[in-house]
Amino acid sequence: MFPQFGATADTLSKASTMVFRIGTDAHLYDDPDDVSIAPLLDSKFDSEKCEALKRLLALIAQGIDVSNYFPQVVKNVASQSLEVKKLVYLYLLHYAEKRPNEALLSINYFQKDLGDTNPLVRAWALRTMAGIRLHVIAPLVLVAVGKCARDPSVYVRKSAANALPKLHDLRQEEHALAIEEIVGLLLNDHSPAVVGAAAAAFASVCPYNLSLIGWNYTKLCEILPDVEEWGQIALIGILLRYVIARHGLVKESIMFSLQCTESSHSVKDGSYVDFGKVKESTDMGGTCDYEFVNMVSRCYIEGPDEYLSRSSYANRESFELTCEQFTSGKSNDDVKILLYSTSPLLWSNNSAVVLAAAGVHWVMAPKEDVKRIIKPLLFLLRSSNASKYVVLCNIQVFAKAMPSLFAPYYEDFFICSSESYQVKALKLEILSSIATDSSISSIFREFQDYIRDPDRRFAADTIAAIGLCAKRLPKMAHICVDGLLALTREEFVTKDSEFGDQEAGILTQAIISIKSIIKEDPRSHDKVIIQLVRSLDSIKVPAARAIIIWMVGEYNSLGELIPRILNTVLKYLAWCFTSEALETKLQILNTVCKVLVSASEEDLCTFKKIFSYLVELAECDLNYDVRDRSRFLKKLPSSNLVFIGQEERTNDLPEKDLCVVAECILGRQTRKVKAESFSYRFYLPGSLSQIVLHAAPGYEPLPKPCSLFVDDLNVPEGTSEIKKRMAEHSVTDDYGTSSDRSDDESASDYDSQRSITESSGSGRGDDSEFTSEGNDNADPLIQISDISNAYENQNGVSQSSAANLGELMSDRALESWLDEQPGSSNPGISEQSDIRTSSARISLGDVEKRVKPKCYSLLDPATSGNGLKVDYSFSSEISSISHLLVCIEAYFKNCSSETISEITLVDEESDRTLDAEEKAADVNESLLASSNNVPTLVPMESIASLEPGQTSRRILQVRFHHHLLPLKLALYCDGKKLPIKLRPDIGYFVKPLPMDVEAFINKESRLPGMFEYTRSCAFTAHIEELDKENGDSLFVKDKFLAICESLALKMLSNANLCLVSVDMPVAANLDDASGLRLRFSSEILSSSTPCLITITVEGKCSDPLNLSVKVNCEETVFGLNLLSRIANFLVEPTLF
Repeated sequence: MFPQFGATADTLSKASTMVFRIGTDAHLYDDPDDVSIAPLLDSKFDSEKCEALKRLLALIAQGIDVSNYFPQVVKNVASQSLEVKKLVYLYLLHYAEKRPNEALLSINYFQKDLGDTNPLVRAWALRTMAGIRLHVIAPLVLVAVGKCARDPSVYVRKSAANALPKLHDLRQEEHALAIEEIVGLLLNDHSPAVVGAAAAAFASVCPYNLSLIGWNYTKLCEILPDVEEWGQIALIGILLRYVIARHGLVKESIMFSLQCTESSHSVKDGSYVDFGKVKESTDMGGTCDYEFVNMVSRCYIEGPDEYLSRSSYANRESFELTCEQFTSGKSNDDVKILLYSTSPLLWSNNSAVVLAAAGVHWVMAPKEDVKRIIKPLLFLLRSSNASKYVVLCNIQVFAKAMPSLFAPYYEDFFICSSESYQVKALKLEILSSIATDSSISSIFREFQDYIRDPDRRFAADTIAAIGLCAKRLPKMAHICVDGLLALTREEFVTKDSEFGDQEAGILTQAIISIKSIIKEDPRSHDKVIIQLVRSLDSIKVPAARAIIIWMVGEYNSLGELIPRILNTVLKYLAWCFTSEALETKLQILNTVCKVLVSASEEDLCTFKKIFSYLVELAECDLNYDVRDRSRFLKKLPSSNLVFIGQEERTNDLPEKDLCVVAECILGRQTRKVKAESFSYRFYLPGSLSQIVLHAAPGYEPLPKPCSLFVDDLNVPEGTSEIKKRMAEHSVTDDYGTSSDRSDDESASDYDSQRSITESSGSGRGDDSEFTSEGNDNADPLIQISDISNAYENQNGVSQSSAANLGELMSDRALESWLDEQPGSSNPGISEQSDIRTSSARISLGDVEKRVKPKCYSLLDPATSGNGLKVDYSFSSEISSISHLLVCIEAYFKNCSSETISEITLVDEESDRTLDAEEKAADVNESLLASSNNVPTLVPMESIASLEPGQTSRRILQVRFHHHLLPLKLALYCDGKKLPIKLRPDIGYFVKPLPMDVEAFINKESRLPGMFEYTRSCAFTAHIEELDKENGDSLFVKDKFLAICESLALKMLSNANLCLVSVDMPVAANLDDASGLRLRFSSEILSSSTPCLITITVEGKCSDPLNLSVKVNCEETVFGLNLLSRIANFLVEPTLF
């Protein structure tokens, strides 16, 4: 009726494809070379722009490069259409790294979208800014994230949390503190969605800063059940680590075996331990394998690598936990809250959440409460094969540590034929671990079916599991041995040539299991050894024969029957020696030697003849291992192993000494070594490392118990600092107005200060006594002036003499210091003194001479391989070649015992064909003529040789590509090339710009608003200096001086700046440093743009100070990066 419909399979397929494409965007993938994309991007209709952008994204999905459309796409970022804006953001995220210059053009639009009324637009803008992985815009992204972290929309705050790991991946250390503060702010959020994203950011950004959790711990536990599933996993791990670091482990938990084991060792030291109480406490809730539990617990805390190295013979230091590092789970509220909040998650739909919650209960719950994790874990065994394997890997550890937990549920671990081999192997190991006297019969019936499985590798594993069950339950050992003996005979008789290798593996595994059972109780299994010896003629598998021969030598004196058959057995082995495989031959030689060592005088002669015969055969063997073994045994000095014909030569040695070596080598092993402690590696439950059995990237063991102190939990201060900073960013207009007003006042103050400073150099009058105290160092205070009454100077009041200065200090400032009201009859002056704080402008002494630049490591002796150590520090010198170069002092030290020669440092990208002299001649021209931003290194004078312990200094002149990007260098020494990276310091991308206060204030007044950047930080470096002089009778001025010197040294040691002025407050409160202000000036090397820095101090002298750092600079990105760098090194402790 319809002959064309579905006539062929091809037409039917095309018809179905056409039907399914209706109403979809599948047509976008049809024409990769569509030429209509460019006109559509320039269209004035949003629908056509969307069509073009969708085509571009479709081409990107197919792997086609469409970066040539970048300029046209960037223009559409200002579109008002949400759909167009979203597509443009997706395109920009993909090509921003390839086209960084064009991507920077759209930053202004992103910043504008951050203020959009639609929260979706704000979130998209932030996500796109964070996705553009460019170091240049990192400060702008940091400000944007800080702003969005306080956004009223939950979605925007969640996007801010997701942006933090991307910002952290840029590896900018100067932003680390600010990022951690934003993480702490987001963890305090009331929305579960934000908290989940903040927990993931915490795990990526600052997983060790557990002090951020302390303030919000209870709130985080309460909100945990409402957080999204993947956020729950991260938050559970964070809360567990915090509780252990804050309170320690739980006494009633399985981890208490650490303390029990360490307590048992104290008996050797003479102290008494009540083992009855220890065993009673550890047996609560079921029996435990104490040694295994101790090993698992140590791996959780130390990490498997550290634990195994500590357990080795080379490192016998013990890892001890004291009673103070344990807490009671019944009385500790934080532990109870954590267990209570994670209990509902044991029945989560997400198997990863269940494992994470089970891990918390496994580590922290009392033993009687650990059983609550059993049924949730068994329920997960009904999920997919992948999830089943992960769960079984964790149950395997739980079952070995506490077999009683899963012993009643052994039927849940019976194997299905459809399961993968890996799942089957794990279930077999679990079954062998939880077998009991009541369940072993059912388990053995299952094992009988598993042995007949077509997968012979699985059948061999089943036989190994039977041996493990026999070792675990000694009462069942005879039954297991009888079954395994029958299996050896059956496997040989029914051997199929097609599966010969697999059947041979089963036979070998059966004999290995028999050997392990016999090793537990040899005296009761001597007849088993005889049966195996009788079957030697029928067993042809070399590995199986070698094991049986080993048992003959190992137990040659066991019982009454084995010594009687040794003569016959050894003759049989000598007869078939030439036809045996390599491993069997080696075992025959060892067995004969073992028999000779313990042989009686009756059979000694016969055994010696057999030994001599075997040695002669082995010496002519084709395999060199057999020949070497025969020569070794022939020369072995033992009275019973003396080779025939050599008695006279060796009998002159003492018989006692002759037997020592033979007994040590061939004697029976007396000390049992548990292989599990060396081969097993345990990681935290639910982690990827527990599946792959090695430390996966990002894995960290549990923190040391009680390693977090109460003093480390002062989090509200950091959080308030973030709020203060965000408030400063949000009120730039008001702040700019106030700063302009204060700058005008400071500008008018300068005239009086200059006149006083110039006149006070010769004689200081009354203030000489004031500054004489504590004048141990040269010129602690050189100049003092009062700037509070500067407005009087403009009205004609002259203060150019030292006597006027002394009168000023005695009449006004000194009365203020003594907490007295000035004796002035003018009420106007009294009112004004209440409003304005009196301050003095001081000039520090030779503070520049005490500056010690921070030293960095460029090459470590262990990395170099030849003992060369290279350190460097940034120099304040200015290059004479070009203003673009940064001077660096490099120190080369030979830490080895040999001379190092031909040491030179070159740019990895430079042309190495020119010699050093040609490069030095052309360097000036190349720097000035270079139009690109390729880093340049002025050729360094090579070091011909460096003696052991000798240090050589060189000045490097470097032009960095960017103040955030490292310079790749190549270090040559002893003809070997070592690639290294020289990391820049933005503090030395400026040079000092000397100026007076008036010029500073004038320039500062021209850079308000968008050219002014402010940040707050804490400062504690002065406290140590004050504590050193706490016993001396210091005046208030000395405290201020210590603060000023500490701040100035910190700034000048980390940046190439010029100290302009220091304003010291003169207040009624003797310990109040509020109002102290330091000004620094500089200019950028590359552009000679002025960069002004002002630091204002608030707080008491003896307490940590709050600093407000302000940077005025026309280059926005540089100014923000410099501000972050200053705030970071001000927080760092002083190292000198």
